[in-house]
Amino acid sequence: MPGYDDNKEQLLKRLRRAEGQVRGIHRMIEEDTYCIDVLTQVSAATKALESVALALLDDHLSHCVAEAAREGGPVADEKLREASAAIARLVRS
Repeated sequence: MPGYDDNKEQLLKRLRRAEGQVRGIHRMIEEDTYCIDVLTQVSAATKALESVALALLDDHLSHCVAEAAREGGPVADEKLREASAAIARLVRS
């Protein structure tokens, strides 16, 4: 079971909101909306997706990584490497 299982509905709600924002951006481009207004919406959609990413990361750390750390050994090392790589990807984006 994934670590985000308890927050699945909240994550799906956030994703639906971000999806609606992206559709709105698409519509704005089709309607030749002023550039700054479009960029404002792009920023909002980006923040919405970052919110989902941070929630997933938090769930992963508190569930998957914590469980692996209790077990120790190579599984724990791998989960920590995965989490570190995920954080690096988020920081670079």
